[in-house]
Amino acid sequence: MTSEDAQVVQARLAAAEAGGPASVRVDVWLWSVRQVKSRSAATAACKAGHVRVNGATAKPAQHVVVGDEIRYRVAGFDRDLVVLRLLTKRVGASAARTAYLDRTAPRPSPLDAPAAIVRDRGAGRPTKKERRALDRLRDAGPAIDIERILDEP
Repeated sequence: MTSEDAQVVQARLAAAEAGGPASVRVDVWLWSVRQVKSRSAATAACKAGHVRVNGATAKPAQHVVVGDEIRYRVAGFDRDLVVLRLLTKRVGASAARTAYLDRTAPRPSPLDAPAAIVRDRGAGRPTKKERRALDRLRDAGPAIDIERILDEP
């Protein structure tokens, strides 16, 4: 059993002893743990399909319990959260961080992402020769001589 699994088991036991709510709406929970600025924004995110609970798309009124995995898409990246505490009221940032386990992978740095290939406006579609040069450029990886590839016949 990993430390994350142990945290979830411990959170389930604590929730059973606390006698609080058995479940909370997913939009309320996202708002209360400060993932979104307002409940209406959380509801809109659910309706747009940006929230998944245990792998299934969630409606705003879907209930979550301790141990559920929530994937929330924000700014083009997924946040992977595991519910550790059920909150119905918005709390401070330090208390909110204790209510979930963040399993989100680190975002890639801009240097790791491939650069966008830019063509002059009005240049039209690339010719067959240009397209092949662009394909070689994409396949070459980071250590390439761009001038040599674009100047080849």
